[in-house]
Amino acid sequence: MTPRPAPTARRVRLATELRKLRERAGLTSTEAAKLLGTSSGQLSNVESARFGVSPERVRAMAHAYTCTDQEFVEALIDMANDRTRGWWETFREVLPPTFLNIAELEFHATALRSANTAHIPGLLQTTDHAREIFRQVVPELTRSDIEHRVNHRLQRQAVLEQSVPTTFRAVVHEAALRVPVGGPAVAKHQLQHLVEQSEREHVTIRVIPFAIGAYPGSGQNVHYASGPVARLDTVSLDQSHGPVLVDAEAQLEMYRVLLDRMEHVSLEPSKSRDFIHHLLHDL
Repeated sequence: MTPRPAPTARRVRLATELRKLRERAGLTSTEAAKLLGTSSGQLSNVESARFGVSPERVRAMAHAYTCTDQEFVEALIDMANDRTRGWWETFREVLPPTFLNIAELEFHATALRSANTAHIPGLLQTTDHAREIFRQVVPELTRSDIEHRVNHRLQRQAVLEQSVPTTFRAVVHEAALRVPVGGPAVAKHQLQHLVEQSEREHVTIRVIPFAIGAYPGSGQNVHYASGPVARLDTVSLDQSHGPVLVDAEAQLEMYRVLLDRMEHVSLEPSKSRDFIHHLLHDL
């Protein structure tokens, strides 16, 4: 097993799921280590993501922990087998780790959903819109830091442009659409971009108008990434200090319900497109 001084969020998630499997089996780390023919110290290193773990070891652990969910086990094996060094690694020395984690999460997601009440979803932002957003960060960023963040955000959008694009369902509140970020010209271009994106088969944009009033999830920004199985889904929540990743099963279920309800009160996609067109003509 190879030491990993800076494990990625994906490696940490694999380690966490292996620990959960052991705990569900009712085994202590000492008991599990004996079954696996290793030491409790080595097992602890695996479960804390300080060491990597081979696909064969993952399979042995699942067997020892009597996990019968074969689809889930195969998904964990795929994670252990993954050696991808994505484009986000080029930003490792210039951006906080949370930025890299989000990009890695989206890259591996089988589907993406988001709900935004104050901002346009990052995957749908134009260059000038994103740049103005980062200009407002507190404490103030240097010009170089702003450009690093803008470039990172634009490269994240590649998941919507690849040959087999990731499906993306976004719910956006009218408030986020009406804020003229960067001035009228930038705002107009941003709205036009949303219209164009909404016409793509794999992108769905739904608007919650002011007229709806109160609704579930009001005030929240939620980014939901589906994994190969539901147990490996992840939610990213925006915070002033950066995104926070959530993956507890009860929380995942809560956010799935929340997003469903937000979609339920929103305008259907064609009416949402017409709504954005109307705002565009008002600029």
